[in-house]
Amino acid sequence: MTAENVPLVFPPEVLARLREALDIDPALVAQDLTDPLVAKTLARTEILVTGWGCPRLDTAVLDAAPRLRAVLHSAGSVKSFATPELWRRGIAVSSAAEANALPVAEYTLAMILLAGKDVFAARDRLRTERAFPGWELVPGIGNHGRRVGVIGASRIGRRLIELLRPFDLRPALTDPYVDEAQAAALGVPLLELDDLLRTSEIVTLHAPETPETRHLIGRRELALMPDGAVLINTARGGLVDHDALLAELRTGRLTAILDVTDPEPLPADSPLFDLSNAFITPHLAGSQGNEVARLGITVVQEAVRLLSGERLAYPVDPGALERAA
Repeated sequence: MTAENVPLVFPPEVLARLREALDIDPALVAQDLTDPLVAKTLARTEILVTGWGCPRLDTAVLDAAPRLRAVLHSAGSVKSFATPELWRRGIAVSSAAEANALPVAEYTLAMILLAGKDVFAARDRLRTERAFPGWELVPGIGNHGRRVGVIGASRIGRRLIELLRPFDLRPALTDPYVDEAQAAALGVPLLELDDLLRTSEIVTLHAPETPETRHLIGRRELALMPDGAVLINTARGGLVDHDALLAELRTGRLTAILDVTDPEPLPADSPLFDLSNAFITPHLAGSQGNEVARLGITVVQEAVRLLSGERLAYPVDPGALERAA
């Protein structure tokens, strides 16, 4: 992993727990697996702890690590470095994606509740007018019975559905890989995408970006959303056709809350920055600050399970990688 991330993912108390479980040299942070010093250690490595910036674990690397039996990843997706050769050799792979799902789901929940109260527009009006509007009851505002459409039963999508349960909101789900029984187990109705878009006042994206989901939300799909609806994207910017979104936002009919964009970052002259109905944050929904240590704790817990002969709690399924983020 990249050296600067080590003290964030493994702060002193977490690193101490990791060293209790594993014989690990915290001073050796490998960014180049062909480096002679790293190669010497790799030759006797049984467990590889990886993170953001990990090089690809290809055939040459794995040949240099004949004793390797597990890769414990202290971040989310393994697609950038994991190769099929890992599974062909029977090497277990674990990911802390579950731990990273929580802050994204929490961010989304917060945005849903704030959007339902029209907080962003109200703040802009108050900032502009500098006058209290009075105790008026504003039609169309509130979170009682509001339909929330969740696109994608990913880890984040499922965690969000859990977080929504205490509120008087009506979540619904669309996901081509989920059947009625699975949706019922989650406690939500399963809808086709078009039906979900037509009936949801807030739509939140939690699908991976693949060739099939690129521009999943385009001009046609945006037109299906009811007047005043809110689109939230904390997944991948490419799920939304930004040209189509910009055209729709300029009419004032919809609101967008975007933590991810396409491109990312947006160019400084992007019109999205100037629209009052576009609320943009700089890809911060995932683990930030003290939340990052949760990823390291997950690795420690997986290491303890592995060494105790237990099954890993968060194994990566190679068959699902193609449709994963």
